[in-house]
Amino acid sequence: MTEPFPDTAQAASILATRRMRNDQGPRLPEACRPPGMEAALDIQFAVTARLGLPVAGWKCALPAGDKVIVAPIYRNLIRTTSPYAVNALQAEVRIEPELAFVLGHDLPARETPYIPDEVDAAISRTHLALELIGSRYESPDEVTYEEHLADGLLNQGLYLGPEADGKAASSANRLNLSLTIGAGETAVLDGHHPAAAPRAPLHWLAEFLRARGQGLQAGQVIITGSYVNSFTVPAGQDIALRFGSLGELKVHFSRQ
Repeated sequence: MTEPFPDTAQAASILATRRMRNDQGPRLPEACRPPGMEAALDIQFAVTARLGLPVAGWKCALPAGDKVIVAPIYRNLIRTTSPYAVNALQAEVRIEPELAFVLGHDLPARETPYIPDEVDAAISRTHLALELIGSRYESPDEVTYEEHLADGLLNQGLYLGPEADGKAASSANRLNLSLTIGAGETAVLDGHHPAAAPRAPLHWLAEFLRARGQGLQAGQVIITGSYVNSFTVPAGQDIALRFGSLGELKVHFSRQ
């Protein structure tokens, strides 16, 4: 078992304070920058503890080499109705189109590994969704991956759109996305899910958390990767995004 990162508390205090204030700042002080994945996860866990907010969801993807791709999504950041209020200073909102899987029952920590069929059986609904992208670092391109992992991997929120057909969504590794902003022309985007199957990262997440003595809970929402690179849309206008034959999501981001 690895020793906890000694500067976890200082790093977590900085990042949690920025979240509570909806603020950004410079890189973490050099002494408390996580040197590896476990240190980053220690900080991420400590941020959650300091915030005291329920974890209502997770973002995850299949590991990329030695990179672990997992972060909690807090209940206060998940919206199901439009308009979705964003910072008054935001003229644009950066988003990623995703599928969201809602669990109908717990997948608790246990000794026995989870198999994919067990995880699939726990899914009660599948929704079209948008992840909102944002950072607690004022220059996110200048920080390491581990610093982003400690901060929750750029998650700024989640808009949960309409329910989609679960069977069709489970095999939707490619989608033609149609984006319409206000009364403007529709742009068509060629969407590819980063995993072989949209549920595969959820299968990985259940086993990753189980091995760490954690579990997933009924009602939690899991997103597993964006179909296209993140892009910006304007606040203050109606946004419509069609996910191929799975349905259409509509949202309005209001500046407040």
